Amino acid sequence: MTVIGQARAGGALGNDDIRKIVSEAADAISPDGKKILVIVPDHTRTCPLPQIARELHAAVAPRAGALDFLIALGTHPALPEKAIDKLFGIEPGRRKEVLPGSRIFNHEWKNPDMLARVGSFNRDEVAMYLTPENHRFARDIDVTINKRIFDYDIVLITGPVFPHEVVGFSGGAKYFFPGVCGEELLNFFHWLGALITIPKMIGVKDTPVRAMLHKAMDMLAVEKYALCMVVKGHDLAGLYFGEPAESWSAAADLSDHIHTIYCDRPFDSILSRAPEMYDELWTGAKCMYKMECVVADGGELIIYAPHISELAVAHGETIRAIGYHSLPFFTNQWDKYKNYPWGVLAHSTHVRGIGTYENGVEHSRVKVTLATGIPQDVCKKINMGYRDPESIHIADWEGKESQGRLYVPKAGEMLYRLRKDIAPEWQKTGTGD
Repeated sequence: MTVIGQARAGGALGNDDIRKIVSEAADAISPDGKKILVIVPDHTRTCPLPQIARELHAAVAPRAGALDFLIALGTHPALPEKAIDKLFGIEPGRRKEVLPGSRIFNHEWKNPDMLARVGSFNRDEVAMYLTPENHRFARDIDVTINKRIFDYDIVLITGPVFPHEVVGFSGGAKYFFPGVCGEELLNFFHWLGALITIPKMIGVKDTPVRAMLHKAMDMLAVEKYALCMVVKGHDLAGLYFGEPAESWSAAADLSDHIHTIYCDRPFDSILSRAPEMYDELWTGAKCMYKMECVVADGGELIIYAPHISELAVAHGETIRAIGYHSLPFFTNQWDKYKNYPWGVLAHSTHVRGIGTYENGVEHSRVKVTLATGIPQDVCKKINMGYRDPESIHIADWEGKESQGRLYVPKAGEMLYRLRKDIAPEWQKTGTGD
């Protein structure tokens, strides 16, 4: 299938452009009489989902046998009805009026009754995605997915594409894994990404993790497509429809162009402000992920989020048990930590950043400080710095780039990298960086 789409890297698609692409996509999938499930992001992703959902409903619902929506939560908490309405831009009580006939479901990643096994990777296959020195992490892995997708004739992914810490770029197959999958593959490929490290993974299109997810997606015996968005501010700079791998690829190329900021120097202190859509540190940690490459050695990254008081609803207990540490802390003590969920271990290393662990001593390249609603004693327990958010004065960072201080008012989606000719070896990707 030829990819249908349009890009305005220097501007934004207009409503007529969006409507035309959605209409052409609707014709391409031939929805007449078919049941269609649309997989959508939750509230932690910036995109004009209300507009896209309405355009899809207008173009598809009158022709289809059913048009329903499944929220790709991954391991995020289920959204209550009020939050679902907000996600879709619907006033309370008007859902049946705005999206008549459509149902909206939360993914249930912890409910085995809602998961179906669709295949597996054996140990030797898994080893192919690992470097030789990491073959010890190879294992047999079952691939499970939300079984609702098999109640439909067509599954359509729609969501934004951004640089991503685990996969390289988000979107596409990632809406299946981890969006609506079970734990086993989810935990493994997050750990696979951690072994590569964020600086060598984020903003890289062709990665071992992406290859693994595409292989898993091929196990899904269902007709599937993707409508991939590239967001600039709150507008769409690009919208692409086609088979998931192809439409995602086109969107990732545009995302690389508009979502990466190259800096001329590293910064000694960065105030990285989490937007309100990140309501726990599990997602607010993106404020570190997207900035790690431009923090100077020995510098400090402050995650500024007074509204965040929760580590992670689903994983907080594990985080309190293991804390935040650099990758070698875990790999050099693997027998002690191997039975914790590997996805949470990966999150821990991603937040703490590059570091070493030698002779029982851990040394992190940078200091990561939380200026959040998480108490000081908890920060100390989990190996993070603490600052009272009321002590933060944005003026101490804003406009101070020449003094080695940087303020990022909405962190977590734009990727900051050092200019390619000055990037140190530990963050070179082998793809031109």
